Amino acid sequence: MLNIKNLAAQLYTVRSLCQTPQETAATLKQIKSIGFAAVEVAGICPIEAADLLKMTGDEGLEICSVHGDADSILTDPQKGIQRLKELGIDYMVYSYPAGFDLTRAEDVRTMVGKLASSGAAFRAAGKTLCYHHHSLEFTRFGKMTVLEHILESIGPADLSLELDTYWIQHGGGTVVEWCDRLKNRLPILHMKDYGCIAGTPTMMEVGNGNLDWAKIIAAAGDSGCKWFVVEQDTCPGNPLDSLKISCEYLRSQMA
Repeated sequence: MLNIKNLAAQLYTVRSLCQTPQETAATLKQIKSIGFAAVEVAGICPIEAADLLKMTGDEGLEICSVHGDADSILTDPQKGIQRLKELGIDYMVYSYPAGFDLTRAEDVRTMVGKLASSGAAFRAAGKTLCYHHHSLEFTRFGKMTVLEHILESIGPADLSLELDTYWIQHGGGTVVEWCDRLKNRLPILHMKDYGCIAGTPTMMEVGNGNLDWAKIIAAAGDSGCKWFVVEQDTCPGNPLDSLKISCEYLRSQMA
């Protein structure tokens, strides 16, 4: 279940504030002061593992996972595995199907084959490859969606899912149902709220939209979720303000 020890901020949210190592260090300090216990690394400037560990360690922040270069994960998984070893963490995330047209069956099959091979390499090294979806994986693939095909084609030992609450809803799925079906295959949950402004789907701070967070948190916890990660791709103002709103709401939901 959700508690302060497994509440993390996705650094992609604050990527505009992490363009240099100095900016990143300052931003990490603010993330800690907001109330997060960990961070997921993505979208920041290049920083060597030892330096990043020092930055996060100085603030008492844990690194829960990292988003890797999509092409590199598929073509050179050992590079990603080495990055995880240097950071002392277990989860590498394939964040976007770059170069693949998910409306083309041939592209889907090619991507799945490469993901399966890379996932097996991560497993052999004692690490876990996770797939981060958007709504485009809800494109139909025969009688199922592309996302369902990916998960059906690759066993849970070789691929887990980083479920994203907004993109599930945006794609026409139900977040709680997806949490339920991913038992022991959902190590990381991306939390962003789903709302509408003048009929347009809009990313919102957790608690400011229409998702049922009590049920989502419970379902994710029951499925074995280890990290609850707040991410907001676009924010109405300072992204740190949005992270604070989400964090305060989620802390109010903790037992």
